[in-house]
Amino acid sequence: MSPKRLLYAVLLSVCVAASGVHAQTGQTAPQPAPDTSAAPAPAAADSDTSPAPAPAPSAAAPSTEQAPAPASAPTPSPRPAAYPAPPAGPVQNIVLVHGAFVDGSSWNGVIERLQKKGYRVASVQIPLTSLADDVAATKRVLARLSGPTVLVGHSWGGVVITEAGSGPDASKVVGLVYVAAIAPDVGESTGDVLKRGPQMPIGSAMTRDAAGFLWLDPAKYHGDFAADVPESLTRVLVAAQQPIAGKAFEERVTQAAWRYKPSWYIVTTRDRAVSPEIQRWMAHRIGATIVETPSSHLVSVAHAGATADAIARAAKEFGKE
Repeated sequence: MSPKRLLYAVLLSVCVAASGVHAQTGQTAPQPAPDTSAAPAPAAADSDTSPAPAPAPSAAAPSTEQAPAPASAPTPSPRPAAYPAPPAGPVQNIVLVHGAFVDGSSWNGVIERLQKKGYRVASVQIPLTSLADDVAATKRVLARLSGPTVLVGHSWGGVVITEAGSGPDASKVVGLVYVAAIAPDVGESTGDVLKRGPQMPIGSAMTRDAAGFLWLDPAKYHGDFAADVPESLTRVLVAAQQPIAGKAFEERVTQAAWRYKPSWYIVTTRDRAVSPEIQRWMAHRIGATIVETPSSHLVSVAHAGATADAIARAAKEFGKE
């Protein structure tokens, strides 16, 4: 082949190769398939701001709704600049917030054990009339304390500590402990969170009175709420049960303390009120240290020792931080 033709062939092959590279790099990247594992969006709210609880699924037609996969732990948000720095040093105070259908005495066994460990303990008597009222009652107790403080909430009390542990007036709160509790994010209600998981038997055990307060059926209190509490004690709890305003379950939090404060979560694996699956999902979402206990929903009474030990361990960790 003549030099002229050889040069022409080389130039032609270079052009063809360049054309091929351009075609490959110019293609649109394939789009990922839609993520179908995400939790279903909460159902639209009923026009009644305090809807009756949904009935539990029947044995013949079990619920097929699955709890969402654990969310990735969020990146902790920095403490807002307007908030004072939390106090340093070991935790001195533990404030306990009860849930619905009980009062502050549901913490009695836990209080006794924590006091023996040297903590100053306060059990808030929240009125269960609204989220705002319950947060105000909790902040009144916080205002009386000085030094590093841990906020603990059981069940509905988790919503209360999520809100009450935020803000400049809660700077002494150095950590949160959720005990089989609801841990909503900003803009979420209890109803929004629970709709993400399966319906639970306690739903059909609630009745609404003429004033809009929800009560637990005494005949179902033991089985659906406190199955591992002695029945003699359950009868006492039923006699002292405190109803909650139905509207509270639809009230949305405006602040979420877990977004910039460390948290622990006690999961109750035999719970018939808040499913263990949704508890684990909440715990993962808030980035909590998780402790699992084989208990019914009322773990603070059924397993006061294990509950107090977990709270004390959390308090020591928060003190180090």
